[in-house]
Amino acid sequence: MEKTITVLPGDGIGPEVTKGAVKVLQSIAMRYGHTFHFNHAAIGGIAVDKHENPLPQETIEACEASDAILLGAVGGTKWDQYPSHMRPEKGLLNIRKHFDLFANIRPVKAIPSLLSSSPLKEEVAKEVDMVIVRELTSGLYFGEPKRRSEKSAVDTLVYTRKEIERIVNQAFEIARTRRGKLTSIDKANVLETSKLWREVVEERKNAYPDVEVEHMLVDSAAMKLITDPRAFDVIVTENMFGDILSDEASVITGSLGMLPSASIRSDGFGLYEPVHGSAPDIAGQNKANPSGAILSAAMMLRHSFGLHSEAVAVEEAVMGVLEDGYCTGDLFRKGKRVVSTDEFVTKVIEELEREFVSEHIMYSYV
Repeated sequence: MEKTITVLPGDGIGPEVTKGAVKVLQSIAMRYGHTFHFNHAAIGGIAVDKHENPLPQETIEACEASDAILLGAVGGTKWDQYPSHMRPEKGLLNIRKHFDLFANIRPVKAIPSLLSSSPLKEEVAKEVDMVIVRELTSGLYFGEPKRRSEKSAVDTLVYTRKEIERIVNQAFEIARTRRGKLTSIDKANVLETSKLWREVVEERKNAYPDVEVEHMLVDSAAMKLITDPRAFDVIVTENMFGDILSDEASVITGSLGMLPSASIRSDGFGLYEPVHGSAPDIAGQNKANPSGAILSAAMMLRHSFGLHSEAVAVEEAVMGVLEDGYCTGDLFRKGKRVVSTDEFVTKVIEELEREFVSEHIMYSYV
């Protein structure tokens, strides 16, 4: 397989973690007989500094010529006082909208070796395995009119039936490949958009008789994510609720640095990025946890390229390194060995090599 990947390192620790993810992808390509071409472009604060635009046209063109996008992180205190159209985060919102990346997929899975790092009790956090599917290109963040004066401010929340149907269908498709349970989260007791959302879910469930459906108000869902997170399989919700709930759920694993995400559209084209931010306080110090970026690359292999075996290999390699007791500083606990960003990436690649050799030895005996 031959694919082109546009890499958007972004700000803060973004360049460090994306560099690690690219090395892992190169290792996968070498071992499994693929060819991956990597193009680099600017987004976020670095793009503001260079081009006075958080999403330059040349970046858009590079992404349009690629098969998938790998992004590091955007933002930082340096740009906090910039006007809204020049903020690094605007580049991220704009690229999602430009490429119609309407479905944000965030897996949240407990990692046995890191349970002691979770703020939840071990008996609550263990065996958590959920996917949050968030609508990403509509809702309150994109609705018009949007204005502010000295005395008031207005944000508009709009959803069309078509926008709801496509994200709900995506969630149903994911649920039927897992445990077959879909929780739709809304605020239908108050919001008209949520009432429409619930109606659409009820209509679409007839096409998925193999999936159990439940509706939950967002405030109840926020509580249950902390008290009984194992109750969830696949969650689907609108943009702002998904933004908040996915960040809440992310702490279950014990570190934002572990979590990947995918933002995709119907044809499989997607943008892949770790959930964590740019962490400017440790940028350039070779301390950042590259796991989220590496696991995001695994999601790229699975969702955009259809390379399921390769994706599993990357995921198992990351988990193998953690089980062997290696970690970056954000995960340090007694008995763990702290390594740098680069060292962790090297360990993952070495684990991939062991997996690959073991697999081929096994097949040679079949």
